[in-house]
Amino acid sequence: MPRVAHPPLGYALTLAAAAFFAVNGTVSTLVLQAGIDGMGPIRLTALRCTGAALVLVLVLAVMAPGRLRITWREVPFLAVFGVVGVALTQFLYYVAIGRMPVGIALVFEMTAPVFIALYVWLVRHEKVRSRLWAALLLSLSGLVLVAEVWQGGGSLDAVGVVAALLAALCLASYYLLGERGSVTRDPVTLTCWSFVAAAVFWSVVAPWWEFDAGLLAEGVPISVGSVELPLGVLVGWIVVLGAIVPFWLSIAALSHLAPTTAGLVATVEPVFASIVAWLWLEQVLSGWQVAGGLVVLTGIVLAQTARATPVPTPLPETPAALSS
Repeated sequence: MPRVAHPPLGYALTLAAAAFFAVNGTVSTLVLQAGIDGMGPIRLTALRCTGAALVLVLVLAVMAPGRLRITWREVPFLAVFGVVGVALTQFLYYVAIGRMPVGIALVFEMTAPVFIALYVWLVRHEKVRSRLWAALLLSLSGLVLVAEVWQGGGSLDAVGVVAALLAALCLASYYLLGERGSVTRDPVTLTCWSFVAAAVFWSVVAPWWEFDAGLLAEGVPISVGSVELPLGVLVGWIVVLGAIVPFWLSIAALSHLAPTTAGLVATVEPVFASIVAWLWLEQVLSGWQVAGGLVVLTGIVLAQTARATPVPTPLPETPAALSS
């Protein structure tokens, strides 16, 4: 019997996923700014990818072990998908939020649909709607406002901006590779293996056996009075509530919404992230930055619908995916 779609439920699931990703940006910022020696963007990304990979593999091994089977022909694709689309996207995002407000970093990173539309037009020679040019103009104009470039070269950290834009390119690669991989793989196992590939990559770059597990007991100020929580609690949040839970919510939403619709709804993530960071971390954005962010989000919405063939919804780390 075919499953009945319930669009309101799909909207609720997508909004919930965006909210979890938004909160995760602030939790990750707390960890990165705690000043704990050895807990930088690389190590935090490695812990997040490895933790998510272990949980996803365990769940599938128990519930549907047959879905974990892969062939040697799939390994190169999954390696690129996991390293570029997951490992580097998350690492660059963490670099960005360590240097500038979470909401601003997400605005830059979520320009990925604009890069996708340009890629399919220039490289694949797909037909795109004329709104692509409006999307590009709005996104560029909005980013100029966000960066406040008239203030002596910009009010944002240059390294943070570059990292966020590179994260957008990696995220665009994730979407495009995921579009290809989803032809032969279901989203759950595809994302599971992408996290496994990311975890293997980070085990080479930052070997897990060199990590001092004692650091997990270090206290991290959470900006609520003088309260501190052990680093291990925040890392657990980042893995479970910042990656696995919103991932499953995003997947579940696709049973009730078209991918493009879910992707458009997920663009509220920078808005949520800015509100959470403002309330929790007192990261205040200027009026120009807020206006620029809204202009960029408008451009992203247009870019999402610029392709004649709809762009699939991202399933891991950011916008409706796992990047935040």
